[in-house]
Amino acid sequence: MDTSLLQLSNICLSYGNQLVVNNLSFSLKKGEIGCLLGPSGCGKTTVLRCIAGFEPISAGEILVNDVKVNHSGFSLRPEKRNIGMVFQDYALFPHLTVASNIEFGLHRLTHAERMHRMNEMLQTVGLTDVANSYPHELSGGQQQRVALARALAPRPDLLLLDEPFSNLDVNLRERLSLEIREILKSQGTTAILVTHDQNEAFAIADEIGVMYQGKILQWDTAYNLYHRPTSRFVANFVGQGVFLTGKVLDPCHVEIELGILIADISHQCTADCLVCSEGCYVDVLVRPDDIVHDDASSLQAKVEHKAFRGAEILYTLRLPGGGTALSLVPSHHNHAVGENIGIKLEVDHVVAFSQSTL
Repeated sequence: MDTSLLQLSNICLSYGNQLVVNNLSFSLKKGEIGCLLGPSGCGKTTVLRCIAGFEPISAGEILVNDVKVNHSGFSLRPEKRNIGMVFQDYALFPHLTVASNIEFGLHRLTHAERMHRMNEMLQTVGLTDVANSYPHELSGGQQQRVALARALAPRPDLLLLDEPFSNLDVNLRERLSLEIREILKSQGTTAILVTHDQNEAFAIADEIGVMYQGKILQWDTAYNLYHRPTSRFVANFVGQGVFLTGKVLDPCHVEIELGILIADISHQCTADCLVCSEGCYVDVLVRPDDIVHDDASSLQAKVEHKAFRGAEILYTLRLPGGGTALSLVPSHHNHAVGENIGIKLEVDHVVAFSQSTL
């Protein structure tokens, strides 16, 4: 039995001859938080608009609570879908107070019910003390929480968040990402977020779909997207890393200039293992956390660049064989550009792609 609250099956959307959403499918269970992550222009916001009912699909179907809201020749009106939305610019009513903004969508309730729900949401988002303030009197983070409270107040079946942190500074984004996840989970709300920022996606979502050219290339947990990417694009887009040339010794061993890597065969030798024949050459993904600083190591690399990040330093290293790699090192190991440092390889997940793949 399918317990999905939201289900998209092979949806397509075109603008003229341009296919913007290409045979896209995914589902979310009740209470799950999903995310569409990808670069600008990949179609992620268009998918959100299709779910909301603002864009008609040309093929496939969308179900919310087992009800078809989109399919060939039919589109349920947005106001009939019981879907809430938090827009990029918050779209608050400037002439209404915080309390009135939250109360706005509760017109079907009695006055007492509206007051109860509005006060409940003020407490949930921590804005009780600014209930009588107007949007222009609030910080960006406060305005964002008002928009969230207003969207949640009518108890929607599904909440859509379209780049909700794009107008906020980096530190505030990180804090609010965690706060919003806690709020959504406390309310049992099913939600889907659209963003190009992987840190936001990792902080909020249970599952993430990496999009490119209208398709979802991989729908997975943040952990698997980082450690077990199934395509070169996902490997490049999620996290940092470099590709080093490797020679396949057997189906689960590959040799790079830093040593021999052993794939994790405890996972049935699937995504982590190499499928080309013995002796072929592949590109092996090496993340900054795969190369560990070790003063006692005989393997040396030259510091070509350093980026101080507070608790850590990201070093760009020139390897003995001429290749480059990244290494994330605690910042008390402060080495100068041009200095040789000891390194060792600690790779838990071998990710390799044929040199002919994109």
